[in-house]
Amino acid sequence: MQIIDAHHHLWDLGACYYPWLMAKGVSRFFGDPTPIQRNYLVDDLRADAREYELAGSVHIQVGVADGDELEETHWVQTLAERHGLPSAIVAFCDLTSTDVASRLDAHAEAPAFRGVRQIIGRSADEDAVTGSGALLDDPAWVTGLAALRERNLSFDLQLVPEQVPRAVAVFASLPGLKAALCHCGSPWDQSADGIRSWRAGLREFAALPDFYCKLSGFGMFDHDWTVASIRPLVESCIEIFGTERCMFGSNFPVDKLHASYTKIWRAYETITAGLSALDRHRLFVGTAAEFYRL
Repeated sequence: MQIIDAHHHLWDLGACYYPWLMAKGVSRFFGDPTPIQRNYLVDDLRADAREYELAGSVHIQVGVADGDELEETHWVQTLAERHGLPSAIVAFCDLTSTDVASRLDAHAEAPAFRGVRQIIGRSADEDAVTGSGALLDDPAWVTGLAALRERNLSFDLQLVPEQVPRAVAVFASLPGLKAALCHCGSPWDQSADGIRSWRAGLREFAALPDFYCKLSGFGMFDHDWTVASIRPLVESCIEIFGTERCMFGSNFPVDKLHASYTKIWRAYETITAGLSALDRHRLFVGTAAEFYRL
């Protein structure tokens, strides 16, 4: 089956410095990273995805040390030229920096560069330490987002549900900026009340015509997920955004901690089995190709 993986990572521990990845004995919100504290390259991705035809893929910035952001982009570009994957690069750039324009232009020297991810929220515990949610109240960050719009670049938004109202207000003020909601908006609280609140947040984002939704990362919120447990999440996203604004991703190798590549994509196939061929093509290929200009 042909797919475009709209959200995955690649890293080489010798090419860039990844503080979080190289830290030993530190448990993260997504689990114990020890099994993935090794290089993950295009051949590794292709091996994991061997039961599928990767028509394209989108590399999402990994969290390199300050000052290594351009190095990461240029390194991933060499992989794209050598291996044909990834097809697109979503880099890190501090959008609050005073020289944000020149930084974006430097990233744009890589032909596969398509946009930026600057994480707003990961989990309540980690966000309390990093203070990343303060970006939502920073006028300089809004200026940086506008610089993306001016360059026809997109933004990948990773946040937690509690941050939705402030985030919606920011992006509503920037019509024309294409943005993708990472990991379905991080549905941490999967109680009945939590799901109701999460769905309400999805509807707020979906009301913004330039917002898309990436269905990925389920293992971060439920390490023991099953097709039955993620079905309501997947179906909610598709119901609210429509197939023309939803795309699937693996979040590999982070989600490799909890499931195989095949298990993830077979789940997507099973859950969408009742949809039309056109709708399935959008979810597995078309929406990602359109959003990331592949």
